[in-house]
This record gives sequence, structure tokens and C-alpha cells, in this order.
Amino acid sequence: MEKLVLGGGCFWCTEAVFQRVKGVQKVVSGYSGGKYPNPTYREICEGNSGHAEVIEISFDAQQISVEELLIIFFHTHDPTTLNRQGNDVGTQYRSIIFYANEVQKLAAEKLMIQLEKEQIFDAPILTELSPLTVFYPAEAYHQDYFNQNSYQPYCSVIIAPKIAKFLKHFSEKVATE
Repeated sequence: MEKLVLGGGCFWCTEAVFQRVKGVQKVVSGYSGGKYPNPTYREICEGNSGHAEVIEISFDAQQISVEELLIIFFHTHDPTTLNRQGNDVGTQYRSIIFYANEVQKLAAEKLMIQLEKEQIFDAPILTELSPLTVFYPAEAYHQDYFNQNSYQPYCSVIIAPKIAKFLKHFSEKVATE
């Protein structure tokens, strides 16, 4: 089992998308990239911790590659906005890839160059690329959030359309239950 840590705005959104990807075994919402250990959601929301809301994806590389996961990542959030995704604003919502090894770093660099060259987006990609130092799981009530709270307005207005976009554009990557 390999792991990849990504931040693409609110972790509820990215968690909900990647839970539906074939080959992904587990997705954990959490924090990474900040100044101090064991941050809380409240500290993250203050915007001074330096941590980003991220997900840790555990996946079977025999079923899905890092490159395929990164393609889904880039196409299910806006990598061209600095420290924001829609109405979620602050450094904790930045687009970031925390690579665990050189293979992940090179895959991310190669894909970012390719996407820029092909002008997939209307603006330059602002996704950070940073080595993973430590991942801190978020509080229990953040885990599996969409699946447990799909009736909440944020879930139906923000997360459900991201899932629909994933299902439409990556139908061959959808996990079957």
C-alpha cells in the first residue's frame, strides 16, 4: 500500500472524491505543512498555523498510479487560485502536493509541466510541491464527512458537484462496491 498526501481546499471535498476512486483503499482527512505538531481544526481555521487541510490517500499501486491520482486531483479542484477554493479562503485551503518520495515528486513536476504546456487551465498552476514531513489526522468528526452528512447545505452545494464532475470525467476510475 502506498500513500499520497494532497491538499485541494476543504478536505471534506477531496476526501469525498478520492473515496470513490478505484484502487484507493482509505482516505484520511488531516493537516500537514505547518509550524507545530498536533494542530486542531480551530487552530487551522485561524490561518496562522501554516498547516493545510489535506487528505492522506492509501492506494494500491497495482490498481491506480500516482500519476492517475494526480490527474484526478488537478481536475477536481482549481489549482490556479492562491490560498482559496471557491468561498473557502486562507492558506489552509491552498493547493498542495506533499510528496513522500522522489517518484511522487517527479510525477507531480512532469504532470504540472504537461498541464501548463497543454494550457488546460485559463491561468497558471499555483499548486505547491513540498516534501512530506508529517501528516496529522483531523478530529474524528471530520472523517468520512460527506458520507455521514450529505444532507448538510455545504455538502449538497459544494461537495456533491465535485463528486458529479469526477463521476462524469473519470467514469473508468470509479470504484464499484
